[in-house]
Amino acid sequence: MTETDLYEPVKAFLEAQGYVVKGEIHDCDVVGHRAGEPLVIVELKLRFNLALVLQGVNRLALTDLVYLAVPRAVKSRRDSVSADDREVQRLCRLIGFGLLTVNAAAPAGRAVEVVLDPAPYRPRKNKTRAALLLGEHQRRRGDPNRGGGRGVPIVTAYRQEALRCVQLLDGGPLSIKTLRATGLVPHVAGILQRDVYGWFQREGRGVYSVSENGRRALGTFAHALDVAEASPPAA
Repeated sequence: MTETDLYEPVKAFLEAQGYVVKGEIHDCDVVGHRAGEPLVIVELKLRFNLALVLQGVNRLALTDLVYLAVPRAVKSRRDSVSADDREVQRLCRLIGFGLLTVNAAAPAGRAVEVVLDPAPYRPRKNKTRAALLLGEHQRRRGDPNRGGGRGVPIVTAYRQEALRCVQLLDGGPLSIKTLRATGLVPHVAGILQRDVYGWFQREGRGVYSVSENGRRALGTFAHALDVAEASPPAA
């Protein structure tokens, strides 16, 4: 298949809606015009990629009615994304693109599917997620992670508090009451009882010590402990 195989189905689709359609005008793959209305421009690609998005952005300087058209694939390739992908559709909405899929083998009138029409996009803010993001930012001490890192454990505020528990228990078993009295670990009971990382051992009712995993964590996350000590929690 080539991009030109997409042209005839898209042309027929637009002509059925009363557009006069012509191809390859000033680098635009498909241009449709209906009397008294803005131009419709469709850019054709064999897969949804950055080049297609950039072409579409360029065409927005000419008209608000810009569509991106890709084949209706039964199964997307591993190195490409599908028009059915929610993130692809969200990106198109955000920029203001329409999105078409084309099945060149389908009967006339059924070859083109409108996934999205061009429209202004005003995403609704997710207040719950925003509050969680702000809470994590405020609870996390210092800046123990390098942005963009891959394959390394993220030092969250929860992990920092768990590490502080390990520090406090490294000298020997202590009760939750004693640890809470230090004021250094706001959620000490939940951290010790859940033991997400396997860093603690229960010695008795309300009394905990550090496991071997916990002692190893002191070395692995030493950098996080350093910033935690140097930077008090945000008010």
